[in-house]
Amino acid sequence: MKIVGIAGSNVGTKTKTAMDYTLNAARAQYPNAEITLLDLAEYTIVFGDGRDYREYDGDTKYVAETIMEADAIIIGTPTFQASIPATLKNIFDLLPVNAFRGKVVSMLATAGSARHFLMIEQQLKPILSYMKAHIIPTYVFIEEKDFHRNEIVNDDILFRIDRLVEDTVMHLNVLTAIQEAKDAAYDF
Repeated sequence: MKIVGIAGSNVGTKTKTAMDYTLNAARAQYPNAEITLLDLAEYTIVFGDGRDYREYDGDTKYVAETIMEADAIIIGTPTFQASIPATLKNIFDLLPVNAFRGKVVSMLATAGSARHFLMIEQQLKPILSYMKAHIIPTYVFIEEKDFHRNEIVNDDILFRIDRLVEDTVMHLNVLTAIQEAKDAAYDF
């Protein structure tokens, strides 16, 4: 099982902190899983220009291929101007329209206030649905007040992160079982 976490911004620390908590929870709950963090602040990624993702070089190719090879993806995004950052949108633009077919995708968002709690519903879920993701319906929304000195201090948020990880893997297990049953039914 390959789980890829994406810290979807090239600035700030809160989303990366939240993804570190999330992937540490995944490692603790599922020690046999192959877990990778793609912190977009650590990569130099070119803008998508319509090429096949395998035709890019360097960091761009590595990030795209790592996402395409994942079984499950946990996306962490800050909220910029009531939407996702351009850095994360560019990742989606680099990938094919059916990039998330057969993949389970879950999400968490960080924001300065509760005013942006519907950003995932209105901005991120439609993109993921268009790209054929099996979307975990619940997500974690983390406000500025839930952090203190680069740590999450709200126990409810930590509980919900653990639950998000569990839901992601459980959905992946169900999706895998369904696909195996389909494959067996069509195996002549």
